[in-house]
Amino acid sequence: MKLPVTHSLRGRLLWFLLAAIVLAAMAQAVIAYRSARSDADEIFDYHMQQMALSLRSGAPMANQYGRGGDADNDDMVVQVWTPDGVQVFRSLSRAELPQRAVLGFSNVRVRGATYRVFSIQTDNQTVQIAQDMKVRQRMAGALALRTVAPIAMMAPLLMLVVWWVVSGSLAPVSRVRKQVAARQADDLSPVSETGLPDEVQPLVQELNLLFGRVKTAFDAQQHFVADAAHELRTPLAALKLQVLSLERADNAEARAVAVGRLTAGIERATRLVEQLLVLARQEASSELKMDDVNLADLARRALGDLAGIAQTRGIDLGLHHADDAVVAGQGDALLILLRNLVDNAIKYTPSGGTVDVEVRQHQGKAVLCVDDSGPGIPAEERERVFSRFYRVPGSPAGGSGLGLAIIKAIAERHGATLVLDQSPRLGGLQVRVEFPVPQTAAHAGVNLSKSPTA
Repeated sequence: MKLPVTHSLRGRLLWFLLAAIVLAAMAQAVIAYRSARSDADEIFDYHMQQMALSLRSGAPMANQYGRGGDADNDDMVVQVWTPDGVQVFRSLSRAELPQRAVLGFSNVRVRGATYRVFSIQTDNQTVQIAQDMKVRQRMAGALALRTVAPIAMMAPLLMLVVWWVVSGSLAPVSRVRKQVAARQADDLSPVSETGLPDEVQPLVQELNLLFGRVKTAFDAQQHFVADAAHELRTPLAALKLQVLSLERADNAEARAVAVGRLTAGIERATRLVEQLLVLARQEASSELKMDDVNLADLARRALGDLAGIAQTRGIDLGLHHADDAVVAGQGDALLILLRNLVDNAIKYTPSGGTVDVEVRQHQGKAVLCVDDSGPGIPAEERERVFSRFYRVPGSPAGGSGLGLAIIKAIAERHGATLVLDQSPRLGGLQVRVEFPVPQTAAHAGVNLSKSPTA
């Protein structure tokens, strides 16, 4: 038979504890009965043996049957024979025991009843004592009942105590469940840990930590949406004005100028949306699958992707130094970091300037540097430029203020350190990203067949 199994901790505890109490009481009853039966057998056997020894005498008994007593009393039967087989004494009883005695103890079946028989023989007589086994069973039952009765009376009280203890012990868990169930969707405050058992408290602590992480992510998402809505309002308003200018243009030259401005506005808005999507995707990713990534190979790919833009602006773009540095990270995300670094350097470097990329392995770290000959960033502004949508005053138009924010988000997810400084060689800005090198690199090169998402 399959026992019912509940998924409730309280139900399981009550079910198994109450079942254990019932089984223990039943086992106690069985053990008590067997013990009482064994004790009764020993007592009655000793009593029969002593009775037989007391009837033993040196002279034969008179040749007559016993009289008196109750003929219906079959509990104890006594018979005595002479050596020649003549029965000289027999107690009044309806039990028909065998006329021949087996010396010692034996069991005899008579008329559906079992008798315990003890026989002893002397020189002048044989004594046989018999007792109905039902007497022993009644006595054993009475002894067992007296033993089990306290357990039987205490079992319901013990069950009530178990019920009260289990329910009281699990009451804090029920309280936590009610607290969580009564919360609104945006209520991420910590759950009270007061009075919780030691086994449940770590679970609630982890739940509070999870609430804290979700609240941080939720707040960051709200700020991101608010900032994005604010930043998108300006380019959309500009696009609306440019469309109105195009409608009012009265000649081909004015329409061409309006179309050019509209196209440039669309490109800036497109770039802003792309950057917003990249930043949102980087911040929303909860897991980062680490692979061995060769920074020199990524640097070459990024330079190849942006070589056309650098050539159009007259920028000397190149890989100044490249060590075979391997780091643990996500190739696509690190390629986005490199492309944003190089793209920012090209954007803020005057025509005819220089942008160099370096990959070095130094003192157990892989260092990625992007140097340019542009105006750089003042020291007091270097911390603020990592904020979303912040742009250094006096910067040329066209930027979204998200490039360094994206770079910082990717660097932090890879455990890298991001440093802004003045380029000692080119005089402009130097962006240095220091990666921890894995203890054991599986291989120097990695499969970078996937196209990066910018």
